[in-house]
Amino acid sequence: MDIPILTLYQEKLSVAKTEIDRLESLSNRYSIARLVLIILGGAIIFMVVQTELVWLTLLTSFIVLLIFIGLVAKQSKLDKQKEDREDELLVAQNELDHIEGKDGIYNDGSQFINDKHPYSSDLDLFGQKSLYHKINRTATPEGNNILATWLSDTSVRDNILLRQEAVKELVEDPSWCLNTLARLVFSLKEKRDFKSMLINYLNKSYYDFGNKTLQLYTKLSPWFILGFLLLSTFFSMFLQIAVFLIAINVLLTLGYARKVTLVAEGIGKTGNLLKRFGRAFAIIENREWYSKLFCEMLLLKSGNKNSQPAISKTIEELGILINKLDYRLNIFVSMFLNGFLLWDFRQVFAIIKWRKSHQYEMAQVFDDLSTMEALISISLLKINNPSWSWPIILSGHEHRFQAKELGHPLISPTVSVVNDYTLVDHRIALITGSNMAGKSTFLRTVGANVVLALCGAPVYAKELHLSVMNLVTYMRIRDSLNESTSTFKAELNRLEMILQVVSTIKNTFFLVDEMLRGTNSVDKYLGSKAVIEKLIKDGGVGIVATHDLQLARLEEEYQNYLKNYHFDIQVIDGEMLFDYQLKEGACTIFNASMLLKKIGIDISV
Repeated sequence: MDIPILTLYQEKLSVAKTEIDRLESLSNRYSIARLVLIILGGAIIFMVVQTELVWLTLLTSFIVLLIFIGLVAKQSKLDKQKEDREDELLVAQNELDHIEGKDGIYNDGSQFINDKHPYSSDLDLFGQKSLYHKINRTATPEGNNILATWLSDTSVRDNILLRQEAVKELVEDPSWCLNTLARLVFSLKEKRDFKSMLINYLNKSYYDFGNKTLQLYTKLSPWFILGFLLLSTFFSMFLQIAVFLIAINVLLTLGYARKVTLVAEGIGKTGNLLKRFGRAFAIIENREWYSKLFCEMLLLKSGNKNSQPAISKTIEELGILINKLDYRLNIFVSMFLNGFLLWDFRQVFAIIKWRKSHQYEMAQVFDDLSTMEALISISLLKINNPSWSWPIILSGHEHRFQAKELGHPLISPTVSVVNDYTLVDHRIALITGSNMAGKSTFLRTVGANVVLALCGAPVYAKELHLSVMNLVTYMRIRDSLNESTSTFKAELNRLEMILQVVSTIKNTFFLVDEMLRGTNSVDKYLGSKAVIEKLIKDGGVGIVATHDLQLARLEEEYQNYLKNYHFDIQVIDGEMLFDYQLKEGACTIFNASMLLKKIGIDISV
């Protein structure tokens, strides 16, 4: 771990804690001030009432109320600032926890586990301690989905390069990445898919709410009431007219209550959420971008540099309108506001107008936000692992893979063993070796780094050059009681899938670990040999790991196509030493008998 990055996280943690303590202290002072105001203000108003001067009583009450409202507003502002600092602390602590190997606050992707996927289960892509869990910093459900899609679906080279360019830009500013995550961490606490909820609401047909006459009356009614109230100071009859208009407004509001509810349905009580999304959009809009992927985002095509209003302001505008409409949930406030201002009508007309102006852009800008989350997630993988390298994505249809010092991204660098591997003078690498010598881990190392490279991420390697490949694996084969599938039948199903993919998709790269484990040794050898020969016939490219040394003889028959590699052990003073280094040639040292002897079974007897 790079010390400056650790320092950044620790500094942000310290600053956030200090600010939280300061803001909490200030907030407590305002709470005390409000209590003192209530006591003193009440006493002052009581004394003023004794003077029997109505105007002075009203003025004093108004001043006390105004001061009280100011204190409440100031404390509310402090509480929001404190909440921001708490989010920043949470994000910084999450990064430190990841460095220490602890679980983070973000989704581990368990919902994406699929044993039938071409490679995700074999390569530990999803679930606890998975590759997704290591990478993910997305707070929204759509951000989760986008990152999962990038890891589990092979993209075209141009898209991979666009993501890589965007991630490199983000890596240059880790502090901005953390601040953006902090503005979005509130979404982790939400159980709803807010983007889907908003889009569903916007896609509903417009409600037949009133007409132009009602809109005109809504605008003019407060002025009529104000005018009649002013005239009532000279002619009392105008007071009755004003009261009559107020009553009419209340009755109108009650008559349209069902339609108002239909407009609010599905979006009510979300005003503060929208305002928080608006703040997240703002932090993205206020930064200069140069990567093509960012410059093409609709989210970044609005704002001061264009005639369009900033998306952040647009979102906040809707949030404010919804908060205003939610005033109707308090019956006393609702009666007052609707009586004088036809409050509900004003907000409904404004929301309908907003929908007409912005309905079709919201889906795209929220997709842009989710894409930004996924890119930030990948950028933090590089920020937290500065020694990792950027893979070179090669063009062309030929299979190419050249790695130096390739390590497994889920194994700590303090214990990880790295290997070189180049796909140059062969198309299939056949790896033999002792038990626990590292064959399976090496296959997963190759697979996991291919997945990272092809989603635009850095890789755990000094160098990695590869072409775009369609990855398929055969490693963890499980039986299924629900599907009445034995282990051997599950193996056959997986092999059938791999053979079909290899024969139809020419850029396929397969990783096969110890095939046909669910049958006897004779059929296992003959079957494995037949499968490898079928893969060769179909022009397959990949790596096969096996304990069966007889399969190594295939190198003689298929020279320049199949090449032997192995992992072995060293036995010193009766102890087995594993170096986990990939070597050329077939394995000559096996350790099953020694391992059995360690548990009290001597196969020589």
